[in-house]
Amino acid sequence: MPAAYIVVTMNITNLDQYKQYMARAQEAVKAAGGEYLARGGKQETLEGGWKPHRMGVLRFPSFEAAKSFYDGEQYTQARALRNGTTEYFNMVLVEGIG
Repeated sequence: MPAAYIVVTMNITNLDQYKQYMARAQEAVKAAGGEYLARGGKQETLEGGWKPHRMGVLRFPSFEAAKSFYDGEQYTQARALRNGTTEYFNMVLVEGIG
């Protein structure tokens, strides 16, 4: 079963409140067997007009595990803390190569 990856782009507008979301989100990621591969840090757009302010990449053991993370009670509660903390927040789930 191939791993799955969640790619996130965002522009944080309320860092203090966003940190509360991140603390809860990290717990939910770990509980679902996921891990952060990249979070913030240096980035550069190599092609196209995509200009995200901040990015994150997470890995999960499977597509189903990533969906369970996203749909689960723990992350649902974390997501509620994120309301009003970003200008935009995009999240894409993609299955890796098996």
